[in-house]
Amino acid sequence: MHKHILTVVTLWCGLVWSMGVRAGDVEIVNVVAEHESNGWRFDVTLKHADEGWDHYADLWQVIAPNGEVLGERVLAHPHVNEQPFTRSLSGVAIPEGLDTVSVRARDTVHGVAAQVYEVKLVP
Repeated sequence: MHKHILTVVTLWCGLVWSMGVRAGDVEIVNVVAEHESNGWRFDVTLKHADEGWDHYADLWQVIAPNGEVLGERVLAHPHVNEQPFTRSLSGVAIPEGLDTVSVRARDTVHGVAAQVYEVKLVP
Protein backbone atom coordinates (compact mmCIF):
# COMPACT_ATOMS: atom_id res chain seq x y z
CA MET A 1 0.00 0.00 0.00
CA HIS A 2 2.78 2.48 0.93
CA LYS A 3 4.59 1.69 -2.31
CA HIS A 4 1.38 2.47 -4.28
CA ILE A 5 0.94 5.83 -2.50
CA LEU A 6 4.59 6.72 -3.13
CA THR A 7 4.15 5.94 -6.85
CA VAL A 8 1.02 8.11 -7.09
CA VAL A 9 2.72 11.00 -5.27
CA THR A 10 5.80 10.69 -7.49
CA LEU A 11 3.69 10.72 -10.66
CA TRP A 12 1.65 13.68 -9.40
CA CYS A 13 4.81 15.67 -8.54
CA GLY A 14 6.26 14.92 -11.97
CA LEU A 15 3.07 16.11 -13.66
CA VAL A 16 2.96 19.34 -11.65
CA TRP A 17 6.66 19.99 -12.33
CA SER A 18 6.30 19.40 -16.08
CA MET A 19 3.29 21.72 -16.27
CA GLY A 20 5.20 24.43 -14.43
CA VAL A 21 8.21 24.45 -16.76
CA ARG A 22 6.26 24.45 -20.00
CA ALA A 23 5.89 27.90 -21.49
CA GLY A 24 2.32 29.09 -21.95
CA ASP A 25 0.90 31.87 -24.02
CA VAL A 26 2.85 35.07 -24.39
CA GLU A 27 1.59 37.87 -22.10
CA ILE A 28 1.47 41.56 -23.02
CA VAL A 29 2.58 43.36 -19.87
CA ASN A 30 2.51 46.97 -21.12
CA VAL A 31 2.14 49.07 -24.26
CA VAL A 32 3.21 52.70 -24.71
CA ALA A 33 2.07 54.49 -27.88
CA GLU A 34 3.58 57.81 -28.87
CA HIS A 35 2.77 60.00 -31.87
CA GLU A 36 5.87 60.95 -33.85
CA SER A 37 6.44 62.92 -37.06
CA ASN A 38 6.50 59.73 -39.19
CA GLY A 39 3.55 57.96 -37.55
CA TRP A 40 3.14 56.18 -34.23
CA ARG A 41 5.78 54.45 -32.14
CA PHE A 42 4.74 51.45 -30.05
CA ASP A 43 6.87 50.13 -27.18
CA VAL A 44 5.49 46.71 -26.23
CA THR A 45 6.60 44.76 -23.17
CA LEU A 46 6.08 41.00 -23.35
CA LYS A 47 6.52 38.20 -20.85
CA HIS A 48 6.90 34.58 -21.95
CA ALA A 49 8.72 31.57 -20.62
CA ASP A 50 10.90 31.28 -23.72
CA GLU A 51 12.54 27.86 -23.85
CA GLY A 52 14.87 28.43 -26.80
CA TRP A 53 14.49 28.29 -30.57
CA ASP A 54 11.66 25.72 -30.45
CA HIS A 55 9.37 27.83 -28.23
CA TYR A 56 9.56 31.60 -27.88
CA ALA A 57 7.53 34.79 -28.32
CA ASP A 58 8.11 35.65 -31.98
CA LEU A 59 5.71 38.47 -32.95
CA TRP A 60 3.42 41.25 -31.82
CA GLN A 61 0.95 43.22 -33.94
CA VAL A 62 -0.95 46.50 -33.81
CA ILE A 63 -4.54 45.83 -34.90
CA ALA A 64 -7.34 48.22 -35.97
CA PRO A 65 -10.87 47.63 -34.59
CA ASN A 66 -11.85 46.11 -37.96
CA GLY A 67 -9.07 43.50 -37.65
CA GLU A 68 -6.64 45.12 -40.10
CA VAL A 69 -2.98 44.67 -39.14
CA LEU A 70 -1.51 48.18 -39.01
CA GLY A 71 1.98 47.12 -38.03
CA GLU A 72 3.91 44.17 -36.70
CA ARG A 73 7.20 43.55 -35.00
CA VAL A 74 8.87 40.22 -35.71
CA LEU A 75 11.02 38.98 -32.83
CA ALA A 76 13.93 37.22 -34.46
CA HIS A 77 15.24 35.22 -31.50
CA PRO A 78 14.28 33.84 -28.07
CA HIS A 79 14.65 35.98 -24.94
CA VAL A 80 15.26 33.15 -22.47
CA ASN A 81 17.24 35.24 -19.97
CA GLU A 82 15.55 38.60 -20.61
CA GLN A 83 12.04 38.58 -19.13
CA PRO A 84 9.96 40.60 -19.43
CA PHE A 85 11.39 42.42 -22.45
CA THR A 86 10.40 45.49 -24.48
CA ARG A 87 10.70 45.98 -28.22
CA SER A 88 9.62 48.94 -30.32
CA LEU A 89 8.12 49.63 -33.72
CA SER A 90 8.08 53.11 -35.29
CA GLY A 91 6.30 54.56 -38.30
CA VAL A 92 2.96 52.82 -37.75
CA ALA A 93 0.32 54.60 -39.85
CA ILE A 94 -2.96 54.98 -37.98
CA PRO A 95 -6.02 55.85 -40.10
CA GLU A 96 -7.58 59.27 -39.53
CA GLY A 97 -10.17 59.30 -36.76
CA LEU A 98 -8.98 56.08 -35.13
CA ASP A 99 -8.35 56.63 -31.42
CA THR A 100 -8.05 53.05 -30.17
CA VAL A 101 -6.04 50.07 -31.40
CA SER A 102 -5.26 46.66 -29.98
CA VAL A 103 -2.02 44.76 -29.61
CA ARG A 104 -1.79 40.98 -29.78
CA ALA A 105 1.20 38.68 -29.50
CA ARG A 106 2.21 35.23 -30.70
CA ASP A 107 4.59 32.46 -29.77
CA THR A 108 6.01 29.70 -31.93
CA VAL A 109 4.07 26.85 -30.26
CA HIS A 110 0.67 28.21 -29.20
CA GLY A 111 0.23 30.79 -31.96
CA VAL A 112 -1.62 34.04 -31.28
CA ALA A 113 -2.47 34.41 -27.59
CA ALA A 114 -6.04 35.01 -26.48
CA GLN A 115 -5.05 38.24 -24.72
CA VAL A 116 -5.81 41.47 -26.56
CA TYR A 117 -4.32 44.65 -25.10
CA GLU A 118 -6.36 47.76 -25.93
CA VAL A 119 -4.47 51.03 -26.38
CA LYS A 120 -6.03 54.50 -26.32
CA LEU A 121 -4.16 56.78 -28.74
CA VAL A 122 -3.57 60.28 -27.43
CA PRO A 123 -1.98 62.64 -29.99
